[in-house]
Amino acid sequence: MRMAFYGSSLLSSYWNGAATYYRGLLKALAERGYHITFYEPDVYDRQRNRDIEPPDWCSVVVYEATPQGLVGVAREAAEADIVVKASGVGYEDEALLLEVLRHARPDALTVFWDVDAPATLAQLRQEPHHPLRRVLKDIGVVLTYGGGDPVVRGYREMGAAECIPIYNALDPATHHPVLPDERFTADLGFLGNRLPDREARVEAFFLEPAARLPDHRFLIGGSGWDEKPMPSNVLQIGHVGTRDHNAFNAGPRAVLNISRDSMASNGFSPATRVFEAAGAGACIVTDLWPGIERFLKPGEEILVARDGRDVAEIVQSLTPVRAREIGDAARRRVLAGHTYAHRAVEADRVLRRLAVRPLAEAAR
Repeated sequence: MRMAFYGSSLLSSYWNGAATYYRGLLKALAERGYHITFYEPDVYDRQRNRDIEPPDWCSVVVYEATPQGLVGVAREAAEADIVVKASGVGYEDEALLLEVLRHARPDALTVFWDVDAPATLAQLRQEPHHPLRRVLKDIGVVLTYGGGDPVVRGYREMGAAECIPIYNALDPATHHPVLPDERFTADLGFLGNRLPDREARVEAFFLEPAARLPDHRFLIGGSGWDEKPMPSNVLQIGHVGTRDHNAFNAGPRAVLNISRDSMASNGFSPATRVFEAAGAGACIVTDLWPGIERFLKPGEEILVARDGRDVAEIVQSLTPVRAREIGDAARRRVLAGHTYAHRAVEADRVLRRLAVRPLAEAAR
């Protein structure tokens, strides 16, 4: 089947946390016979900060972030059997959604793929006339990369015909153990961009523990932290491209996952970073959120912190041997049940089942 996928970026992870999700899942779907074209706008300097060149398993169209560029690529939706508009594309998202739906064939399956579902639902509840809310009933299915039952209920209450989570996962060919790199040596590392709905949690779960432990070394990677005041034992290294993620995860004794506000409160939303780190055999410390045990077992495959004090205690007590045991256990767990090959089986089953409906309706 031919799929037109309108997303933020496949080629660059720069200010684009969904990059590895797109790459892992679409690559696995391509291996199952899908012919995919990915459309991404040239915004936020992403094209100047590419992590990969266009792959052989997917065609990539980079379009100008102009009204003419948007309309031009939206017209190409007419050539696809499955038309996907992702959330957070980064240029005129609402206009793109409406144009893509307008040009999709009547017999095509239309999909809204939400990579930030808790935040999207919060916005839709505040804005009853939001364009997405108006057209939800006309979209074949909503897929999300997290959120569990709360997100499913939320989208159905908004009028979606179906909502199905297809969770983040691991691509073992991309994220795997490597030898430690001295650039990333630390007692605790955190990798994430500076975002308004996560900054307070970074202060509580990362910066406060660093201030409590002046004799320990902390490492922070990601865009936007340059102007943020930090304790002297925190090393800022800026944007870390995906080619260095394995080395980043292998360097610190433990790596920290900090959820965005909406994802932490909603739960069932493991970040891509969790699976990347597990694939590299890292010992992961995560903030507390509902549903963790669905993916990794607390205390054995992942360490859970309720607050910054917990993080500090974990850093103080964690031995290299214990960290290695937890990292190895996490890697075994994700390889056994949380790879993108597993997720592609789920997504393929959903897409093929639902693709029959528009064909039948068009025939009638």
